[in-house]
Amino acid sequence: MHSPDRIDCLILRELQQDARLTNQELADRVGLSPSPCLRRVRQLEQAGIIEGYRAVVSPRAVDLPITAFVRLRLASHEGATVDAVEERLRAIPHIVEAHLLAGDWDYLVRIVTSSFDAYERLLREHLRAIPSLASIDTTFAFGVTKPVSALPLDAR
Repeated sequence: MHSPDRIDCLILRELQQDARLTNQELADRVGLSPSPCLRRVRQLEQAGIIEGYRAVVSPRAVDLPITAFVRLRLASHEGATVDAVEERLRAIPHIVEAHLLAGDWDYLVRIVTSSFDAYERLLREHLRAIPSLASIDTTFAFGVTKPVSALPLDAR
C-alpha cells in the first residue's frame, strides 16, 4: 500500500479543492515540474487513494431540496440477509450515502428527494420492502451548516 508523503498530501489537498486543475497548475502549486506531478497523481490513483473525480451538484438546483437521514435497524444479522439489504440500498438511486454503524442502529442513509410526498413514496415502495428491517427512523435536514469537505490531510 502506498503511504502518501508530504508532496502527495499537498497534491491531494489541492485536488480536493479543485479537481479540474491542469497538471501544470497542480505542479506549480505543489512545487514540482509537470512530469513528476503527473506520475505522482497516477500512482495515487493506482493505489486507490484517489478513488475518482466528481462534480458537486447543488441538490436544490436539480429539484432535490429534501434531505432525509434515515436510520435502519435489522431484525437479522445473518450474512445473506446483510448482503441482500446492502444490495437493495445500493440499488435505490435516491440513497446517495449509506453507512454501516456500530451501536443501536445498523445503517445510516442519506436520501435526497424532490418533496415530502416523494420521500413517503420511496419509504413505502422501497425502504419498507427491504426484507428483515426491524425499524426505520427518519430525520429531515433543514439546511447544511457544513457541506461535504476535503479530508484534513496534514503535509507530512
